[in-house]
Amino acid sequence: MENNNIHSSKAPEPVGLYPHAKRVGNLLFLSGIGPRERGSKNIPGVILDEQGNVVSYDIEKQAHSVFQNVKYVLEEAGSSLDKVVDVTVFLTNMKDDFKIFNKIWAEYFKENPPCRTTVEVNALPTPIAIELKVIATI
Repeated sequence: MENNNIHSSKAPEPVGLYPHAKRVGNLLFLSGIGPRERGSKNIPGVILDEQGNVVSYDIEKQAHSVFQNVKYVLEEAGSSLDKVVDVTVFLTNMKDDFKIFNKIWAEYFKENPPCRTTVEVNALPTPIAIELKVIATI
């Protein structure tokens, strides 16, 4: 398979050795994307203490930032949100955040929403409360 790695110039840098996305035929597979901002350690809606522990977070701000980062990768790869076919959502607090996330999801996918699976995880690689794993067409 030829190298069809996508590296976005706008989305936050990956936290490991992997591309933002990989194109296979007319499909685009995005690596897990969170709400971090490119070029900084800033996470919208997250307040950390001096030891780097989460003091508080705003799931709405994080969700909007995640969708913006997904849009960056999709657009740089020649796709868009309306071409998303499947999303896996990772939340660290299903009880408090699921209802809020559903409301925000509906803002981005009013027409023809993609398939979706939402799971709660104990932790994510950085102090974030949400991450999306996306498959789209090009």
